Amino acid sequence: MPYLDTYTEKLTAHTAAHLLRRATFGPTKQEIVDFTGLTPAAAISRLMDNVAVTLNPAPPVDYDESKPTAGQPFLNLTYDNARQNTFNVYIRYWWVGLMCEQNGKPSVLEKLTAFWQNHFVVSQGIVGDYRKSYKFLTLLRTEGLKSFRDLIIAMTKDPGMLVFQNGNVNQAGNPNENYARELQELFVVGQKNFAGELNYTEDDVKAAAKVLTGWVVSTQPNSFGASFDPARHDTTNKKFSDYYGAKTITGRSGATAGDTELGELIDMLLAHQEAPRHIVRKLYRWYVNPEVTQEMETNVIVPLATYFVQQNFSIQKVLEKLFTSQIFYDQKNIGAIVKSPTEFAIGMVRFFGQRIPDRTTDYVAFRKLMEFVHWNMAGLQLDLLNQPLVFGSIPYYQTGYSKNWINGNTLGIRGTQIDKFVHPYIEIAPGDLIGIDFLAWARALQPNFSDVAGTPSITADYFFEEMSRNLFVFPLNDAQRNFLIDTIMMKSLPRNTFVGEMNRYRTDPSNINNQNAVKWRGQLVMRYMMRMAEYHIF
Repeated sequence: MPYLDTYTEKLTAHTAAHLLRRATFGPTKQEIVDFTGLTPAAAISRLMDNVAVTLNPAPPVDYDESKPTAGQPFLNLTYDNARQNTFNVYIRYWWVGLMCEQNGKPSVLEKLTAFWQNHFVVSQGIVGDYRKSYKFLTLLRTEGLKSFRDLIIAMTKDPGMLVFQNGNVNQAGNPNENYARELQELFVVGQKNFAGELNYTEDDVKAAAKVLTGWVVSTQPNSFGASFDPARHDTTNKKFSDYYGAKTITGRSGATAGDTELGELIDMLLAHQEAPRHIVRKLYRWYVNPEVTQEMETNVIVPLATYFVQQNFSIQKVLEKLFTSQIFYDQKNIGAIVKSPTEFAIGMVRFFGQRIPDRTTDYVAFRKLMEFVHWNMAGLQLDLLNQPLVFGSIPYYQTGYSKNWINGNTLGIRGTQIDKFVHPYIEIAPGDLIGIDFLAWARALQPNFSDVAGTPSITADYFFEEMSRNLFVFPLNDAQRNFLIDTIMMKSLPRNTFVGEMNRYRTDPSNINNQNAVKWRGQLVMRYMMRMAEYHIF
């Protein structure tokens, strides 16, 4: 198997959908059409070029219509401690809205940002200050595709991270080891290598903690940045173990000591053989397959890590290599991941073309839709920017990985959310419901809708094929297709019954019974299909 060799075949609808499901939170139907026929290299180039479209969006606004600041940005206002929790939630709504956008310019940005916010956990529930949360998220969105070295240095000095990991109280004579430990265990090197052997010692944690002394976060009500205080910095030499080549970082004093020693520390960590492997292994699990076998470790992770170093730790270069590789399109990796709540909830919104209200000018409707999407994900055990542990969400690190998203409880919740989408009733604006408009779908499929005498009505087969097109990772077999049409959609009635129902709807489209007959067929089969196991993998 060629593994990381370039996949050169032009994308079919099947492989284009696979790429878009993995690189984004799920494609729209039009995006699948737009990417079909491209080479993988051209497709990835387009996904990367599109990053600029939403890289610098307008900031979040106050979505509470009862407040005088409704519709206005709140991050530049005097800090409001009483509304701290509300504004933290509004930041999440803002970000989920960016994930849902359907501007015809899909990019890797939000999916990668979600990866980083699970890798570098900074929980809003601990940090509190919504300005720090927004600054943390902005750091991930603006730097996440660039140099990993630069990202980890910036992350170390991020005020949210400093508060979350107690780095702001780490000082000479009283070191706090929290961040120094996670820096090695989770963020850069990894606690153990693929063989299960330790990558560093406890003394390495202690030495790193001394390097990181002196960083503080402002406690002023309207100042929340981080800075270096030389008086709090440990100026002694810091000795590391043989895992790091027995390196000594010379202690410094003065205003530049913090940045100088931090740079040396990060360079030392990145020089560890396991550091690039740790990062690309996590990217592989996120984008390709949660299970890393010895074969994949040898033939994909190790050479990709070498490439990562050669490219000066460029995340974009690694993703481009991965998304254009033979292994990414290998059949065993298609459908190998269980949809997380993001792929499930956001993917549903995007695939079925749910209208996304403008988050600034139509902020009330936007808030209502984001409430639906965000809290559905939270109910499925994924609370963005608020993970329960420093390790991130359980299915991204525990044995079983993405399979942990599915259990008796979450499966039932997914079904309930599907029902809300298939049987729309939640209104975000007058006449504007969250969910699938099956009548609009039927009208769009029917040529010359009002010309009943001159144009035959679409058939049950055609209606079903269009509803199920690209809904699943794998095409349905004949037995599945026939069962879904005859037993579920038609309830054992002859298929030509649907033609008659369409004729009546076309003849008198305002008649509620005619509407319901067509809509009901769509709801019956879509509700069933979205409960199939095949729908919950990607």
